[in-house]
Amino acid sequence: MLRGNLLPLVLRYVDQVARSGSIQGAAKELHVAASAVNRQVLQLEEALGVPLFERLPRGMRLTPPGDAIVTLARRWRSDERRVAAEIRQMQGIHQGHVRIAAMDSHSTSVLPQLVARLAADHPRITLGIEIGSSDDAVAALLAGKAELAAVFNLSPRRELLALWRSELPLGCIVAPGHALAAQETVSLQEVCAFPVVLQSKALLIRRYLEAHYHWLFNDARLRVETNSLQLVKMLARQGSHVALTSELDAAPELLDGTLRFIPVRDKGVEAQTISLAVDAGRPPGPVVKLVAGLLAECIQQRLDEVRAGRMETRRSPAVSIVAQVSE
Repeated sequence: MLRGNLLPLVLRYVDQVARSGSIQGAAKELHVAASAVNRQVLQLEEALGVPLFERLPRGMRLTPPGDAIVTLARRWRSDERRVAAEIRQMQGIHQGHVRIAAMDSHSTSVLPQLVARLAADHPRITLGIEIGSSDDAVAALLAGKAELAAVFNLSPRRELLALWRSELPLGCIVAPGHALAAQETVSLQEVCAFPVVLQSKALLIRRYLEAHYHWLFNDARLRVETNSLQLVKMLARQGSHVALTSELDAAPELLDGTLRFIPVRDKGVEAQTISLAVDAGRPPGPVVKLVAGLLAECIQQRLDEVRAGRMETRRSPAVSIVAQVSE
């Protein structure tokens, strides 16, 4: 494990002056004499032959050469942290921070389980989780704002590397007392006989449906459109609407019996997918791979639970559909 600070003293001092805005402020933060800070800055300016700061009546402001030096110092500090993390991993210590871009449905279906597993087994790993659309997740990866993304219907791209992928059959969700609830499969024509709640055009599943089944959208009187997955599921739970989605989107409700999932049987209907991806240009480190592996396990476990519940419901005779509360 790295001990101490590998950043050269003069770069530490210049960086802190830039942050504090004055020699006195930097000295206070560094717990050293102001004369020591001033001396280091002056010596570096003399060595480079350029001023690093403008001396103003109320502090100091970086010059363009100073800005370049501060950028160097901060990159050095970032590289130092990365090397320290790699050394800790070599010693068998899993420690680090992983930024994840995920979908709205993951916030209730699998992410709480991931957080719990990390807290129990790898408490030194922390997460930063941003929720958005599939497009948002891909953009976050490519911009370096996330190390890992959980994405529905990820299109093949040279810039992205899928670490794990699973298929999700397209289906509809309905309340247990809905007219379709007793069926093992359903056609899109049958779905469209009822009011449908559709997810936003920002989601790839909506774009897929519009591209391949545009007739679903002919009668606007029978549909509601929203970018809120929670509203989609609420309308379905009330029994007033049918929603076309995947098992993962509604996993908590399928498990507690407040919704039923019925696969679409139409010929040629493509399965949806869930992928865990990284930026192909930034090979994932051990901690990112560990988190990706745990998240894949959480997703697969949740899917297995939902599917096992559906099979159990089919095998178990029921007096009424409403009484079937185990999905």
